[in-house]
Amino acid sequence: MSTEAGIGDPMPDIAMTTPEGGTIRPSDLAGKPAVIFFYPKDDTPGCTTENKDFSALSGEFAKAGVHLLGVSKDPPAKHQKFIAKHDLSAPLASDAEEGGLSDALGIWTEKKNYGRTYMGMVRTTYLLDRDGKIARVWNKVKVKGHAEEVLAAAKAL
Repeated sequence: MSTEAGIGDPMPDIAMTTPEGGTIRPSDLAGKPAVIFFYPKDDTPGCTTENKDFSALSGEFAKAGVHLLGVSKDPPAKHQKFIAKHDLSAPLASDAEEGGLSDALGIWTEKKNYGRTYMGMVRTTYLLDRDGKIARVWNKVKVKGHAEEVLAAAKAL
């Protein structure tokens, strides 16, 4: 099921699991701008760099009044280890359920690598306005400089 929400559309309001076992939905972030960044897998080189970059700027996002949330399909316990290992301050959520938010957005999709086909997350970042509508989308993100670019766009919102 793919809705592939775009700019101006509301972010689908599908619950995800926090590392502590609670739930968080995009609507919980309403009232101020939010950045939700989807990444493939905890503790892989690009994903670790991306999470460290967003964590390094988490104070700047907070100062600008912008919620920050990193999302992958990894289970909550793996997120806890990832956070502890790399001292991450950007909050994370698990979107492991079939038909979850990444499925609804069309970013959990078939990928090919070295001739192998598998399901995987397309590294994608969404900037939401204070009403929960999608203001900007970064598809197939290249990690270097990405967190800074997203911060600049969030501040300009």
